[in-house]
Amino acid sequence: MIIFEKLRYKNFLSTGNAFTEIDFTRSPSTLVVGDNGAGKSTFIDALCYGLFNKPFRNVSKPQMMNSINGKGLLVEIDFKVGNKEYRVRRGAQPNIFDITVDGEVMDSEAAVRDTQKYLEESVLKLNYKSFTQIVVLGSASFTPFMQLPQGARREIIEDILDIQVFTIMNQVLKEKLNVLKDEIRNIETDIEVSKQKATIQKQYVETLEHNKQLKIKEIEESINETEASLKQIEENKIESEKAKSNLGSPQEKRRKLEQFKDKFQQQIEKANKELSFYHDNDDCPTCKQGIPHDFKEEIKEERKTKILELEKATTDLDDQFKELDLLIEQYTELDSKIINFNNDIITNQRYIQRLQSELGDAKGNIANIEDEKTKLKDLAKTVTEHNSLRSKKNEENHYLNVCSTLLKDTGIKTRIIKQYLPAINKLVNKYLAAMDFFVQFTLDEKFSETIKSRFRDKFTYASFSEGEKQRIDLALLFTWRTIAKMKNSAATNLLILDEIFDSSLDNNGTDYVMTLLNTIGDDANVFVISHKGDLLFDKFRSVIKFEKKQNYSVIAK
Repeated sequence: MIIFEKLRYKNFLSTGNAFTEIDFTRSPSTLVVGDNGAGKSTFIDALCYGLFNKPFRNVSKPQMMNSINGKGLLVEIDFKVGNKEYRVRRGAQPNIFDITVDGEVMDSEAAVRDTQKYLEESVLKLNYKSFTQIVVLGSASFTPFMQLPQGARREIIEDILDIQVFTIMNQVLKEKLNVLKDEIRNIETDIEVSKQKATIQKQYVETLEHNKQLKIKEIEESINETEASLKQIEENKIESEKAKSNLGSPQEKRRKLEQFKDKFQQQIEKANKELSFYHDNDDCPTCKQGIPHDFKEEIKEERKTKILELEKATTDLDDQFKELDLLIEQYTELDSKIINFNNDIITNQRYIQRLQSELGDAKGNIANIEDEKTKLKDLAKTVTEHNSLRSKKNEENHYLNVCSTLLKDTGIKTRIIKQYLPAINKLVNKYLAAMDFFVQFTLDEKFSETIKSRFRDKFTYASFSEGEKQRIDLALLFTWRTIAKMKNSAATNLLILDEIFDSSLDNNGTDYVMTLLNTIGDDANVFVISHKGDLLFDKFRSVIKFEKKQNYSVIAK
């Protein structure tokens, strides 16, 4: 329960630089009176501004500053929640907003919005709308519960029943669901990207393996072609060697022919020498005997014949030399071919060795393909992990959606509200009857009202007179306070009624309201602002009178 103790404010609206202080616990019932413009309702604006940064009436923030002093606006509110003492200070020129808990100022570096949220949700457990329904009932800018839209009605009742936590949970859940949906979308995108990468990687591995097989086949074909060529070269070499062998040794033949030619030349020279001797000599130079003419002629003929034979043999020998030159040319050509064949054989053998080495590398060097296969496996593993993560996220999403269904307005909150609706309706009708207003008032779970007369005629809130409307508003106000006290959520000692006795309530209605005010409990501190001071003085235990002095609102002493 919130126990409001003191309110102090200065340079607020018509108040001056001196603090105006109101002790909320001074009396169970306090009448606040004063002339028009004296500042009776100013303390309500100061209270709402201090707690919610928003005045009760339609006053802009610049207008809240005292126009004469133009600075130093400050509101201080002391209250107790449980065993903790709080003081809230809010002001302008300079800007001030801080909360003191048991004498210690909270972190002043926090954002104003965060501090305000903490004040409303964790300390007061009331927002502006709920506060003005439970604590304040006014005739100025106040919007009665029955004139609020259904959403605002729900917000107030959720605060009173202390189930706004479900709304906060639902908001947090929605944010988490949005984050989760983004995560699922990102995971699905990652899955598609990984699948595309895996497909490309698979095609790349298949291409590598295909190229490997093509390369092996190409090398093997080159080896086969080279071996076939080598075999043909070796066969050609053998044939050339055979042909060369068949030619024999031209050098030996030339040597023999040259020997024959030398021998023939020597014999020709000897025969010519002998022919010349017998032609030039008739006597033997050794024995000095004469050489017979017939013998001489015979010898000469023999030598001439021999010379002719030798010259013919030499001529034949020259022909053989020519044939030998052709043979040597063939021999040299075959020798050159054999050398070329040998070179070709060596080249092809080396080429085959290189191809066989490349073939071995092509067959054995699978590291690159294995690396790429490993990458493919990693991608497949990534897809599997993403799929597993997506399943987990989808399962989480399913449970969060179930929770979201429970936390919606039609879920847990509606079930709780349905449990309290009979008590709410019973209290409203009880307070209406206490004010001599006999109708059957019913709120449903959508917070739509049904109002029936004793004769079961149906009415709407708008169809009643202003006085009757005010009785309904008061009945709802007392009901909310009673429910809040039962829940100990938004319960508070403070109740402020602003000029409700001055407008639409007749004398009987006033008496009924006063009777109700006297029954709301000793822990309540009621402040009633009214122009009818002369009629109400004897009904309140204390009175506060506001008056204007030198254009400033002050409390009369």
